[in-house]
Amino acid sequence: MTVLPLRPDLQGCEPYGAPELDVPVRLNVNENPYPPSPAVVADIAAAAGRAASGLNRYPDRDFPGLRAALADYLAAESGVSLGGEQVWAANGSNEVMAHVLQAFGGPGRTCLSFTPTYSMYPEYARDTFTRYVTGPRREDFTVDVGAVAAAIARERPAVLILASPNNPTGTALPLNDVVAVLEAARGHGPADTATSGDSADSADTATDCVVVIDEAYAEFRRPGVPSALELLERTDADGTPRYPHLAVTRTMSKAFGMAGLRLGYLAASAELVDMLRIVRLPYHLSAISQAAALAALDHRQELMSQVASLRDERDALVEWLRAHGWNAHDSDANFVLFGPFADREAVWRGLLERGVLIRVVGPEGYLRACVGTSQEMERFRTALLAVTGNTTGQATTLVNEEKNA
Repeated sequence: MTVLPLRPDLQGCEPYGAPELDVPVRLNVNENPYPPSPAVVADIAAAAGRAASGLNRYPDRDFPGLRAALADYLAAESGVSLGGEQVWAANGSNEVMAHVLQAFGGPGRTCLSFTPTYSMYPEYARDTFTRYVTGPRREDFTVDVGAVAAAIARERPAVLILASPNNPTGTALPLNDVVAVLEAARGHGPADTATSGDSADSADTATDCVVVIDEAYAEFRRPGVPSALELLERTDADGTPRYPHLAVTRTMSKAFGMAGLRLGYLAASAELVDMLRIVRLPYHLSAISQAAALAALDHRQELMSQVASLRDERDALVEWLRAHGWNAHDSDANFVLFGPFADREAVWRGLLERGVLIRVVGPEGYLRACVGTSQEMERFRTALLAVTGNTTGQATTLVNEEKNA
């Protein structure tokens, strides 16, 4: 019998992935439910066709045109003016995060995060041989900045990842909290052993912890909720970036409705971006991907037009769930975490039997539903009432309390 030499730390691991089931209502992976219009499809197809004529040549390794276009989009979306040299892109924000951990993590280094949060973070760390450490969020899923600062001082992480809005809770970080975390991260990264040997306590050679704010769902944030991108514009008196250790990740998968394109990106100081270029594989973004992304960005107003309606659907869902006795958390994303259920697996199965697929994720007893079209949300509400036997909010609350007693 042949035995393949799988890494010992991967023994028994399963590939990441939510269920991929063919059902009428898919609300489990936080996709935008609206497909691109025929005009967008036509322009992407034309751009891909033009790129295809040159597929005998390698694509542009560092894709400055696409990076400049992404910077232009961020200026329109968040009012933050960045140069193309401050933007990096890859095959989904997953690969962007992998680049961050490849560049700054590794053996003997730590990645810190606070749970509940996105379940892929420990896999990024595992795949780069980076130690992964977590701390808890508060009961309302906000972050205790004092606890974060204490954990940074204790663990001296190379990378800290905080999602805002957070997945699966939808919780956004106040900008003042991000600033406090960035200040706590100064000088509290791993020691620079290239110049200090093994002296991990040497203040002279201490590095800054790289703080990654994962804004995959930022376009769905409520009015008045800022983006951490704003902090990238701040400079010191000498004109240098005040927070060169800040990285903000985004994606075209969610609000743009381009999940199948697989285009994620990051905004940071030019210095940090150049460090990511060291670890990227040659030609990692194909010519087709670059062309399709540029064509999609030309239609940004149209592709973003559904965001307001999805926000309205999300807020209406929160109100409806609360009216029926469930705890639904305020969300700045395109999904809602709700519960508790004595047997959330049974509720999930019951919904699936009725053609509605959502996600079992987050704190025990809770479920997460992505926001779909108005027709999909009506089908979800009807199915949820049928599965739970909920006729009034009070009745459901009492049933859950009795089952948990």
